[in-house]
This record gives sequence, structure tokens and C-alpha cells, in this order.
Amino acid sequence: MLSILIPVYNYNVFSLVEELAEQCRFIGINFEILCQDDASNSVLNKENERINALQHCSFVSLEKNIGLSSNRNLLASKAQYQNLLFIDGDSIVINPNYIENYLDNIPDFDIVYGGRIHPENIYSEKQKLRWKYGRLIEDKTVSQRNTALYKTLMFNNTLIKKDCFIKIKFDSTLIKYGHEDTLFAYQVSQSHFKVKHIENAIQHGDIDENLIYISKVKNSLENLLILDRKKQIDSDFLKILKAYHLLKRFKLRYTAGLFFTTFNTLILKQLNSKSPSLTLLNIYKLTYLCSIKTN
Repeated sequence: MLSILIPVYNYNVFSLVEELAEQCRFIGINFEILCQDDASNSVLNKENERINALQHCSFVSLEKNIGLSSNRNLLASKAQYQNLLFIDGDSIVINPNYIENYLDNIPDFDIVYGGRIHPENIYSEKQKLRWKYGRLIEDKTVSQRNTALYKTLMFNNTLIKKDCFIKIKFDSTLIKYGHEDTLFAYQVSQSHFKVKHIENAIQHGDIDENLIYISKVKNSLENLLILDRKKQIDSDFLKILKAYHLLKRFKLRYTAGLFFTTFNTLILKQLNSKSPSLTLLNIYKLTYLCSIKTN
């Protein structure tokens, strides 16, 4: 009935799998939990190997890194059930009725998204930027998500029918981190699948330190520019892409790129401080996007 698919990279997912399996067994449904590490060669995989001792659960580690998009596609191809529940490996289940909440919505919708939240506190000030962005920008209530049904759709905690997933899949050419979810959500909007947002959040458990997060942001913007050049996504679907095209239209892209080259070190210092500015982060992202050289 339910295939739970967990892409993993250098993270201990045993407790997550144990909690999910316990909820499935309590309800009494047919299920499988498939975990797949993307060739991280992590020492944590010794702990993850314990998953194979749990009934209806498996853990494998790929020999070659294929990227998050291909990892998700491969997991879906291995799934034996029609209902696919994608959960990122760094998730924490905080709702004792988490699985049951999804099952209640299976009959009526093609895709159901439960949302994500960030913890109230962090362990280190070095995580402040990612945590602040998550709390203030990414964490949205059901009513907020319903005002932008597709633009707020992510795949860190999503139930989707397998036949719908196969029609779209994730773009396997995106190897780097970032915006694979954006493209998938845009393609969903074009496919007119029935989407529902519910209150069934998981918690983001692995919050990147500031400089690691900024590096990932830059990778994601490089991905976004590739999608834009290939015309795979409408610029109106994403605010930063719409702003980028506006700057191009008024011949200000070069000026914005020059601004990044001149001031990125100063902005980076502020973003890595104890009180990072999300406004500066937005400026950093847009001007970096404008600074990327295109062929």
C-alpha cells in the first residue's frame, strides 16, 4: 500500500526509519521503507546497515554518486506500491499520527504535501542563517501554502501516486544541490494533478552552517540558470527568476553582477554573523545570479 522512500547522504536515518516502521505496523498496513545513500562513504552507514534487520525495511549505499534527483528517481523505480511517500533523510517525525494523516488523504488526491518546520532553537550561532531562513521564509502554515498551491510544494515530505511521479520524474541532469524541487513543482502545475496541502509537518533535523548553506545556495542558483536557459521553467513561477529577467530587460544584469563582484566579501561577512540579514541574503542571491557567466 505505501512505499516510503528516503534518499540519504552522510546521515544516520535509523531512528527515523524505526519510528516510521512502528507507525505503519501500529496501523496495520502493507508498507516498505527504502533508504538509499548516494555514495557518501560515510561512517554513519554502519549504523544505517541496522535498518536491514527491520521488517519491510532496507538500506543500500550506491557505489557512485548520482545526485538527489537521480537518487529519488531510482528509489521510485524500486518501489512496489502505488503510493510513494518521499522523506528527506535529515527529517524528524514529530507527529505520532504522521502516517495515518497521509493515509486519510490517499483516495482523493494525486499529491499531498505535509510541510516542514525548523526547531525553535539551534546548537550553534554558525547555523543562524539557514535556521532563520527556514523559520521565517520556508516554514508555512496550511493556509499560507494554499494561497500558492504549486509554488509552496516541496518534496521533502510528500505523498504522490507512482503513476503521476513516473509522468514527470526529477531532472537527472541536475547533479548539484538545488531547485530540483522547484522544477518538479512547476511541472506538476502544468500537469494539473490534484494537489492538497495538509498540516503534517516533519522537522528539519540537519541545519547547515552558514558558509555551507551559502555554498549550496550558489549551486542552486547555477542550477536555476541552467533551467532558465533551457526554458524548462516559466520565470513568473519564481520571484528571483522574475527579478533576474527584469534586470536583463532594463540592461542592468551586468551592473548587478558587478555589484556582487565588488561587495560579495562584505555581504558574506554579514551573512556569517550572529545576526544575518535575510534582505542581504536576497541581494546576495540575485546579484550572484546576475554574475554567473553564460555561454
